[in-house]
Amino acid sequence: MGVPRDRPGRPAGRDLTVTSLLEPRGAGGDGPATGDDALDALVRSLDGPMAVVTVASPRERAGCLVGFHAQSSIEPRRYTVWLSKANHTYRVGLLSTHAAVHFLTADDRDLAERFGTLSGDRVDKFAGLDVAGGPGGVPVLAACPHRLVGRRVALLDEGGDHVCVVLDPVEVRTTGPFTPLRLSDVRDLDAGHPAGDRPAPASVRAGGWSPPPPLSS
Repeated sequence: MGVPRDRPGRPAGRDLTVTSLLEPRGAGGDGPATGDDALDALVRSLDGPMAVVTVASPRERAGCLVGFHAQSSIEPRRYTVWLSKANHTYRVGLLSTHAAVHFLTADDRDLAERFGTLSGDRVDKFAGLDVAGGPGGVPVLAACPHRLVGRRVALLDEGGDHVCVVLDPVEVRTTGPFTPLRLSDVRDLDAGHPAGDRPAPASVRAGGWSPPPPLSS
């Protein structure tokens, strides 16, 4: 899950999408909320669906729980996810040509906990799971029948704590309508990575991206 820079009124090391956007930050009075409090109130009402995003580089695989994702174009088809710079998944994703978005159902709380509270820097989140290789070598979770795999066509770092990854869907599967696992369903989860910000390399800033750099030893 994404871990933002700490700001006044936000608990250190807690996830923005799971905690701060669901819990009022102490705005007083009976008048309408404004500024950050108003934005938080709007997002609490939206209660977005949760997904697990997985990526792979030539050397390793990674995955994380995300709340920032959406279809971003009708023609051509595009789907966009935002990855926290603090996450292991972000760093592996810079070397990945594809990403898989697994849409979680109301029964997938266990997967949300695994990919949202553990850190890929310390454990293998895929251990014990039925995992197949998808396009571009991206790991695909067999337990998630509602998913898409997309080829990365753009990456934008505008200076925030998340990076925007735009995908061209190349493989999409679903078994039909489902009830999504929502933000309010995972409000009690603690992010698996401490707060922090790892800036993207200059090659992926300002709206574009270049071929991945060579792997270091």
